[in-house]
Amino acid sequence: MAVSERILRAALKEHRAWYDSDEDEGRRFDVEENERLKDLGDADLTDAFLIGANLHGAYLGHANLQGADLRGAVLNSASLLGANLSGAQLSGSLLVNAKLREVDLSGADLSEADLRAADLFLAHLEDANLRGADLRGANLRNARLESADLQNADLRGADLRASLFRARLWDADLRGADLENTGLRRAGLWKADLRGAVLSDSDLSLANLQDADLRGASIEGTRLNGADLSRARLQGTDLENSNLSQADVGAADLRGANLRDANLEGANLGGSRLQGAILTGANREEAVYR
Repeated sequence: MAVSERILRAALKEHRAWYDSDEDEGRRFDVEENERLKDLGDADLTDAFLIGANLHGAYLGHANLQGADLRGAVLNSASLLGANLSGAQLSGSLLVNAKLREVDLSGADLSEADLRAADLFLAHLEDANLRGADLRGANLRNARLESADLQNADLRGADLRASLFRARLWDADLRGADLENTGLRRAGLWKADLRGAVLSDSDLSLANLQDADLRGASIEGTRLNGADLSRARLQGTDLENSNLSQADVGAADLRGANLRDANLEGANLGGSRLQGAILTGANREEAVYR
C-alpha cells in the first residue's frame, strides 16, 4: 500500500530536522526502520530533501523526484521504473542493483555514484554528470547518453549496445564493455581504456580517440571515418572491414592489427607503426604515410 501524503510529508520534515541538527533531533528517512515508507510509487517528491536517506529496496515506480536532493542516499536494489529524476542531485549515492529502467535522469548529477549492476535500460541520461561513477556491469542498453559527462567513469563489463551517444568519455574505463552496434558518433573518448571492448558494427565516425587504448578490442565492421585515432594503442586489434576513411591514425600503434579489407582511403598513417599488421585487401588509396 502506497504511503499517505500526510505520513510522507511528516517523514520528510523529520529527516530535514535530523540532518540540520547533526542527527540530534528529528528522524532519518529510513525505509528499513519505517516500513510505511517502503512503497513510494507515484509519490510526489519534487525538490525533496533526502540527503543521506536510506531507500534501500524501496519501491519508487513512476515517482516524481525532479530536482530532489539525494546526495549520499542509499538506493541499493530500489525499484524506480519510469521515475522522473531529471535534475536530481545524486552525487555519491549508492544505486547498486537499482532498477532504473526508463528512468528520466536527464541533467542529473550522478558524479561518483555507485551504479554497479544497475539496470538503466532505455534510461534518459542526456546532459547527466556521471564523472567518476562506477557503472561496472551496468545495463545501459538503448540508453540515451547524448552530451552526458562520463569522464573517469568505470564502465568495465557494462552493456552499452544501441545506446545513443554524443558523450564525453575522457579517460573512462571501458575495459570489456559491450558497445556492439552503438552510436558513438563524435563521442569524446580521449585516453579512454577500451581494452577488450566489443565495438563491432558501431558508429565511431568523427569520434575523438586520441591516446585511447584499444588493444584486443573487437572493431570489425565499425565506422571510424573521420575519427581521430592519433597515438592510439591498437596492437592486435581486429579492424577487419572497418571504415577508416579520412581518419587520423598518425603515430598510432597498429602492430599486429588486423586491417583486412579495411577502408583507409585518405587516412593519415604518418608515423604509425604497422609492423606485422594484416593489410590484405585494404583500400589505401590516397592514404598519407608522412
